[in-house]
Amino acid sequence: MTSEHRSLPVPESLAGERVDSAMAQMFGLSRTRSAELITRGLVLLDGASVSKSDRVLPGVDLAVEIPVEVDFLEVKPEVVEGIGIIHDDDAIVVIDKPVGVAVHPSPGWSGPTVVGHLAGAGFRIATSGASERQGIVQRLDVGTSGVMVICKSEHAYSVLKNAFRDRTVDKTYHALVQGHPDPHEGTIDAPIARHPGADHRFAVLDGGRPSVTHYETLEAHRFASLLEVHLETGRTHQIRVHMSALKHPCVGDLTYGADPTLAKRFGLTRQWLHAVKLGFEHPETGTYVEYESPYPDDLAAALEVVRAAD
Repeated sequence: MTSEHRSLPVPESLAGERVDSAMAQMFGLSRTRSAELITRGLVLLDGASVSKSDRVLPGVDLAVEIPVEVDFLEVKPEVVEGIGIIHDDDAIVVIDKPVGVAVHPSPGWSGPTVVGHLAGAGFRIATSGASERQGIVQRLDVGTSGVMVICKSEHAYSVLKNAFRDRTVDKTYHALVQGHPDPHEGTIDAPIARHPGADHRFAVLDGGRPSVTHYETLEAHRFASLLEVHLETGRTHQIRVHMSALKHPCVGDLTYGADPTLAKRFGLTRQWLHAVKLGFEHPETGTYVEYESPYPDDLAAALEVVRAAD
């Protein structure tokens, strides 16, 4: 964390004041903030640590390290290498999101974001909602790549937000999973909630949010199966959680129980999961539109290794 170092001699007018009071007046801080910095050991009086009730003498050096508070939700405009523009008009922009990019800023994430890229590339997003999420009607995990849509106009945002909520958007993914799901095609209808033992994970749990995943096997190989997956709902980590619950986690998805040896063999450092197709009625024209994203290089290479292992 970065910090700002400030140091001033105590003026005659503050002689005898408590340190926290003197700090507040000298550096424009609140008494509460001053006391917090003292408690954290960030305040020195002539080079020595102090307590908030200590008194100051005129002429002594009062020094403080003030941590710079980071706004994790601030949108930082920056062009992100690898984000492809599939379609762009006045209402929407459809992108091909690479792995390692979050959709929007959030606490704990300091890497590149989709909204930051669009701002840096000159796209104007004019919709309501929190500033860091303007135009966002769907999300893809940081570790998941593929096609997604962002709304540029308020009308498009309203229409597509309702379309995702009403489940009229066609979301198609391809997933390479360990083993062979039985049956080869089916529906997983199992509620998902936060994992009680890990904030960053989710699990199939009674009382969770209704979650429905449809899958069919496209290719069955010795070690893994390539599935086409259609989401009826859109829960966080839904495909990953559901496939893990079936004991067929996405290859490379170590968070949800994938075999690390297999992931290494196939050259994967993330889950094999890609949003290949997105279809919906265009919010302005009402015409059904469909956009696709090819497999990125790492997933394509891993699939070839799987095929060659038969």
